[in-house]
Amino acid sequence: MYKVVRTARLYEQIVQQIEQSIQEGKLKPGDQLPAERELAQEFGVSRTAVREAVKTLSEKGLVEAYSGRGTFVSTGKSQAIRHSLNSFLKSGDLEDSDYVAEMREILEPEFTALAATRIEEQHLVMMREAVAVMDRSMKNPDAYIEADLDFHLALAEAAGNPLILSLLDSLVGVLREQRLGIFSVTGGPERGQVHHKLILEAIEKRSASSARKAMRAHLQQVHQDSKVSAVMKSKSPKGHSS
Repeated sequence: MYKVVRTARLYEQIVQQIEQSIQEGKLKPGDQLPAERELAQEFGVSRTAVREAVKTLSEKGLVEAYSGRGTFVSTGKSQAIRHSLNSFLKSGDLEDSDYVAEMREILEPEFTALAATRIEEQHLVMMREAVAVMDRSMKNPDAYIEADLDFHLALAEAAGNPLILSLLDSLVGVLREQRLGIFSVTGGPERGQVHHKLILEAIEKRSASSARKAMRAHLQQVHQDSKVSAVMKSKSPKGHSS
């Protein structure tokens, strides 16, 4: 179905081929993509290149990647939601605003509380695995950040409301950049892990009130570390560039 790619930026070639398959109707809304390992073999590339391609496709709203379930071609509804949100997010300077942080502080504690009452074992497994990856990735920003995103997306999925999942998933690109900044703040990843474990503990106890409180505390920590990161960036030689 696909051609072996041999250029420098391999993931972009993968994105183009999958995007073309979607446009031509070879891949339809709701179709599941092959597993990461299968795609790597079919394209003749590393799994890292496939992972980067899927991340790009997800950010473009063409696919939805769910921890533990796989990657699916987006439906029209989810694409419309994501496109609208992405257009808004790209229209302003998010680095100088608190809009995303404010929205997360309103939304995430509540869907975390909801997840505590609805969560299934598969989601708990995803969260535990994400915490384990973060524990051993304190010096590996990419691995830590992807596991961090998986942790929060597993919670959103556990809440059982597809609108919540689509909303949070639409922010993945912005959240990845935010976490990258926080990773440069002394103690940022370690503080995050303390909160992740408290959230997981509350979820395992099926305590909605404790889960809500733990997530609220985590987001306050993230907000504070993000402000420190922004100050650091503004003082760096490249802080003025976009």
